[in-house]
Amino acid sequence: MLVLLPPSEGKAAAGRGAPLKPESLSLPGLAGARAAVLDALVELCEADEEKARLVLGLSEGLRGEVAKNLELRTAGARPAGELYTGVLYDALDLASLDTAARRRAGKSLLVFSGLWGAVRVGNRIPPYRCAMGVKLPGLGALGAFWREPMAEVMPEAAGDGLVLDLRSSAYTAAWKPKGAVAERTASVRVLHSQLVDGVEKRSVVSHFNKATKGRMVRDLLRAGARPKGPAELVTALRDLGYMVEAEAPARSGRTWELDVVVTEIH
Repeated sequence: MLVLLPPSEGKAAAGRGAPLKPESLSLPGLAGARAAVLDALVELCEADEEKARLVLGLSEGLRGEVAKNLELRTAGARPAGELYTGVLYDALDLASLDTAARRRAGKSLLVFSGLWGAVRVGNRIPPYRCAMGVKLPGLGALGAFWREPMAEVMPEAAGDGLVLDLRSSAYTAAWKPKGAVAERTASVRVLHSQLVDGVEKRSVVSHFNKATKGRMVRDLLRAGARPKGPAELVTALRDLGYMVEAEAPARSGRTWELDVVVTEIH
């Protein structure tokens, strides 16, 4: 099983260890594209702080984030699973998993990134600010920039097993499964169900969508679940207590879309 995750805007401080070693990152086929984005990002931040702030979509209060990008080659790196600190990662809580579950996480979790393309949770990277929606001078929109290199490496990374796609829309732009890989891919939507005047109403949640996805991945890792395809994933999630609604795609070459329905949001 390969689980595709979005990154988080929130990140831990730089680590105390060695700085970034690009050659140590997983998916070495992305090395050239990573170098191009890194060079363009650092050049932007060195040349004009105000322009960099606007390009990166940062508020005045986040101006200091530009300076972090200037230290990408020298700042202490830490595992990506520790670096990202958003809602999904808080719920996933990799650090508290037992040894076997952490080992499974290292093999199955892949985090998409505007700067790195995609990294394993064990890959050591420094803090940065560069979302997939950014348009870098010389490279353009990063979602479009990453499509070609990701198309080269992702089918091999996906192998012949299940792909559980939990990315947000900005990050799905960088790679969309096709053909046989798409047929083994399941995306998840979290819906909040509540009774209003005796009638069930469902709504898409945002903050709690991330938390639910984090807990779901955590539960799959702890259980040692190894679903081979979307249908088996539905069974595994139901066995773990999740209310899941799913229908097989009507046409070949399409991904499965699963609805996870929750009655409480926390």
